[in-house]
Amino acid sequence: MSSAPKRITYHKEASQLELAWADGTEHRLSAEFLRVHSPSAEVRGHGIGQDVLQVGKRYVSITGIEPTGRYAIKITFDDGHDSGLYDWTYLRKLGDEQANYWQTYLDKLTKAGSSREPQFIQAKQL
Repeated sequence: MSSAPKRITYHKEASQLELAWADGTEHRLSAEFLRVHSPSAEVRGHGIGQDVLQVGKRYVSITGIEPTGRYAIKITFDDGHDSGLYDWTYLRKLGDEQANYWQTYLDKLTKAGSSREPQFIQAKQL
């Protein structure tokens, strides 16, 4: 398991979480990126292939960050999502592999005919 970041800063204006690691690596992860890659069962499902594609999260923001022991943080988002613990290993992996994770997400959205835009959710519900 990775050690804790030496610094965690939320940049509210940019809606980005900045993580600085002891080895000098720094990552900036958008609230949207963190939300759509939540480690919660609501997003990941309860088994392989049961993940739920998150749509309409382009403008989601973080309203709270709480430490969970010495191994993780719990992030609360303004869309009400607050389950799932982001442990240090997962956060480091998200940062190190951000481009790949993001492209995979965009590809899934395209394949599903879905969108990052919030109005997409409303249009689908009509």
